[in-house]
Amino acid sequence: MRSSLRKSIFRQGTMLSKICNYISKYMALIVIVVAAIALTVPSSFHWISTSWITPLLGLVMFGMGLTLDPHDFKVVFTRPKDIIIGSLAQFIIMPLTAFLLSHAFGLSDELAIGVILVGCCPGGTASNVMTYLAKGDLALSVGMTTVSTVLAPILTPLLTLLYAGERVHVDAIGMFLSIIEVVILPIILGFVFKKLFPNQTQRMAGFLPAFSSVMIALIVGIIVSANAPKLLSGGMLIVLVVMLHNICGLSMGYLVGRLLHLPHSKCSAISIEVGMQNSGLASSLATVHFAMYPMATVPGAVFSVWHNVSGAVVAKIYARKQEVGTGK
Repeated sequence: MRSSLRKSIFRQGTMLSKICNYISKYMALIVIVVAAIALTVPSSFHWISTSWITPLLGLVMFGMGLTLDPHDFKVVFTRPKDIIIGSLAQFIIMPLTAFLLSHAFGLSDELAIGVILVGCCPGGTASNVMTYLAKGDLALSVGMTTVSTVLAPILTPLLTLLYAGERVHVDAIGMFLSIIEVVILPIILGFVFKKLFPNQTQRMAGFLPAFSSVMIALIVGIIVSANAPKLLSGGMLIVLVVMLHNICGLSMGYLVGRLLHLPHSKCSAISIEVGMQNSGLASSLATVHFAMYPMATVPGAVFSVWHNVSGAVVAKIYARKQEVGTGK
């Protein structure tokens, strides 16, 4: 009896593990499918309100906290030059590019604020996965994500005020508090939970990437469904701007590394880290602080879809280049 019960539990665990691996592997495709369904059948996501965007992002950040290790902070002190180069590239290239693209394409205030928010946010956690697939400098990628996330409560509001303040009212203090609430506190809670309950966290580790993927897909579905009519009538412009924004980040991030004579592994890590943003945070901030501009949430949602596609493509390109360079 006990033996059959153990076998049943084991089979269920194995099946769940396979499902989670499948979700993680095909995250980009899943997000695209969710966005397509939300766009063509908006009512499919009307069961969940836009007010859930912030709590869902908080869960993603809690998951990030569960994966953090003290070793992740070691690179900040052992390789400060690399971290400084990457962080400067992160918070200079993406905000400035967002500002320039908004003006070049004559975006409305609500779309411009959405694009600028994406540019001013820290690096996204998916960048670490893409850097791993690219055979890049994973320690540098994790270090950059950690540092940019820690700096976000200060730099994201200030940069948003700098680049969008002439268009709309920016509550920098309110944004600071929101980022602390939705990003920093959940990460700290996740980190503390891991220290207090290491065994339980270890058992959860294999499911965390899939869990985060589902949360991001839900956020995308909520935003796209809420703005489906406007997206269908004029969404190609914002898709084009988002694609250019991401491509500029990826290419200029790599170029910065090359200009400073860094090896390919570091260049690819900086490229992916700069190009892939925490676009979920951008949508959350737009929902809370720019509610009078409903379309401001859209660039973040579109970016969430696109950067997973472009990230997977450049990861393959960088991996091939790394293999050629090492003679493998």
